[in-house]
This record gives sequence, structure tokens and C-alpha cells, in this order.
Amino acid sequence: MSFARLGLSAPILDAVAEQGYDTPTPIQLAAIPAIIEGRDMMAAAQTGTGKTAGFTLPLLERLSKGKPAGNNQVRALVLTPTRELAAQVAESVELYGKNLKLTSFVVYGGVKVNPQMMRLRRGVDILVATPGRLLDLFNQRAVKFDQLEVLVLDEADRMLDMGFIHDIKKILKVLPAKRQNLMFSATFSDDIRNLAKGLINDPVEVSVAPANTTAATVEQRLHPVDKAKKPALLSHLILQNDWKQVLVFTRTKHGANRLVKQLEADKINAAAIHGNKSQSARMKALAGFKDGQVRVLVATDIVARGLDIDQLPQVVNFDLPNIAEDYVHRIGRTGRAGASGHAISFVTTEEAKELADIERLINATIAREVVPGFEPSNQVKETDLNIKAKKPKKAKKPREFSSTDGAAKVAQPRRSNANSPAKKPAIGQKPAGEQAANKPAKRRVWRNKPKPVAN
Repeated sequence: MSFARLGLSAPILDAVAEQGYDTPTPIQLAAIPAIIEGRDMMAAAQTGTGKTAGFTLPLLERLSKGKPAGNNQVRALVLTPTRELAAQVAESVELYGKNLKLTSFVVYGGVKVNPQMMRLRRGVDILVATPGRLLDLFNQRAVKFDQLEVLVLDEADRMLDMGFIHDIKKILKVLPAKRQNLMFSATFSDDIRNLAKGLINDPVEVSVAPANTTAATVEQRLHPVDKAKKPALLSHLILQNDWKQVLVFTRTKHGANRLVKQLEADKINAAAIHGNKSQSARMKALAGFKDGQVRVLVATDIVARGLDIDQLPQVVNFDLPNIAEDYVHRIGRTGRAGASGHAISFVTTEEAKELADIERLINATIAREVVPGFEPSNQVKETDLNIKAKKPKKAKKPREFSSTDGAAKVAQPRRSNANSPAKKPAIGQKPAGEQAANKPAKRRVWRNKPKPVAN
């Protein structure tokens, strides 16, 4: 089926065709017609399935038939958990709506608020925002929702994981009751369904992939390696295979910065993107990565769901994530929209537990491959990458005490403090009992002794 049969108008279809898309994905097939009809929706889809276009295309179609937004007003609000994801959604809105007379804008923290307030004065048809900055703008009366028609919660599960539930509830209280609600999430967890109870009305439920599954277009493998050899192995693979664009995930911010320095020492252009970087630095690094100036982008999990790079060929897990679900979101940056991709993980024996959790989650065994020249040491073998059963702790033996007459030792229970023998007094000090007996009693003094009453 083509996009033309989903109820989209010619200006939107032309914009879609310019991006090289002609066949909708399963999530788009299910979501677009229902959203155009005005139905509320709960959609579960793994990353890389085209869900952003799944709600932006019908959103543009609906709004194109209405009146433009008034001063400081918003007609459609899209909430996202991260700045990067907000920027990606806003970019999609601009691309697909380029032939329409609709306005759009994106607001997030980390940048000056005054320019955002100035732009909102004219009103926008579609506003993409992160929760914290949106509340700030609302409290300063820079944005109003009297004309709001549609609310979209993108990556709802991620917003809950990041602690935005209180901000979301505050936002819901100031929105008009009559509106269309669209919720997109990787999974329909109990927390997500509880949130939906007070938000969604008679929704259409769409689920296009089982929870926590990886795309079939992504080839996964892992390289057993010593921790100290990880940086050299990464440089070796990049140079030997002539990788032009590689997204690398580390566990920590400092680890990301350290890895960038090591890559640059090997003459490989690299940049880091994480929470400690300013928004302008993060945008500059991402832009350089997209246009090819930066060969390797080193990131932490804060941006795992916020990056959307067309035809990204390689994702490397320099460190395995602490949370197994983050592995799915990391490697979901490649193999998107039907394209093929590769996900490589460097694994040490210290990461055996994380590996076991990941393979249990995705219900698959990741292929192992030792890279020649980077074989693990004798103490770190490929076969060690399994969880060893913990040996049961031995029961403690009861304490043994020698008898005074040289008899055999007899096991006795540990004495409590209440029954323990009195401590031996220091030299020159009387036993505690004698101290108490020889100590003079305190005289009781009546400070407010009653006076005799006169007859």
C-alpha cells in the first residue's frame, strides 16, 4: 500500500516522496488513518519503525484544515523526554510540512528562554517541547493552550523513567479537556497504562512489535576483550574496515570524553555528546556527525532515543549498559526503516552479568568473535562470559571454648551482652560492685521546700 491511500493530501505526499519514501511502515499503516479520523491512540513500537512520521503526517493533515494559531496560542503540543529527540521531531515536522502554511517551533532547556518567548508571541500551530522548559514558559505566560486540539506524548515510557511524571501531570491540568490524545511508547508497562487512564479516551491500541525485541535488519555480534584493550580495538576496527560513520556508546560521561581524546590521538575525528555538554555543543557535535565532519560520535544513554541519523551503518557498545532495555534502544539507532546495520559490543568478564541480562531480554544469543591481535588474556577467556553459579555460603561453626581443666572443647552459643561476664577492672581500680557500695549516697535537696502555714 502507498501513502496516497492513507488519506494524506498532495502537499504532504509530495514532501514524503522528496524524502525517498513510497511505502508506509506497519506503524504508519495503523496510525495515520485513525489519527486523521480524530481517534485517541496508544501505540507501542520499537525504535526505528517510523513512528515519528506515524504521528507527524496525520497531525499535519488535520491541522492544515483549521484556522492558524493566535498570539501565544498552540494548536498541537508534542512532548518529548530529551532535547535531541525534540529537535528530531521538530525537524520531521518541518520536512513533511514544508508545502503547507503551518507554523512550528521547538523549545527545550539549556538555551536562553527570551528568544523562545519572543517567537511564541506570534503563536505556533505545532509546538515540540520538553516538559521542564514548557512549564517555565507557561508560568511566564509566554504560551497558552486555549486553542489546543492535539496532545502527543512521544517516548512516554522514557519520560516516566526520567522522572517527568510530575511535570506531565502539571501540564495536563492546564490543557483543555476536549482534545485528541496520542501516546507513543516502546512498551505498554503498568505505569504507562496508569498514566493513560486519566489521559486517553476510548483509544485505538496499536502494537507492531513485541516488547524488547531488536530489528531483524541489525546484525549483532560481540568481541571478548580485556578492558585495557578496548580503545585500541575500536581504533583498529574503524581504520581496518574504513568505517565512515560510527556511533559509540559509553557508560559514563568521563569515559566518553576520555575515549574521544584517545581516538583523536589515533587521527580519528571524534566528538562526545552527553549531559555535561552545553546544548550548543551537543547540537554542533550532532550536526558534524550527520554531515561527515565528525567520524565517531561518542554518546551516553541520555541520547540513546534522541538520535535519528539516516542510514547509520555502525553502532558500537564500548561499554554494555547497566539496564538491559537500553541495549535495545542503543542498537535501534541503526537498521532503521528497513536499512541494514551492524551492532558491535565489546565485552569483558566483568560485564558477564550485563551480557546475560541482555541475552535473556532479547531471547537470543549474540554471536561471539575474537579479533586477532586482541585476544583476551589467559585469565579472561571467551568461555568466561557466562554467569557462574554462586556457591552457597558455608554455615558458620558455633564458637568453641576450652574448659579450665584441659577437657575437650565444648561448643556453646554466643552470649548476649546482657549475660556476658563483667569486664576486669583496670589496675588500681576496685570492682564495679565495690565501687557502687563504697560510693556515698546523694543527698536529696528540696529546692522549693514548702513553708509552714500560720495558724
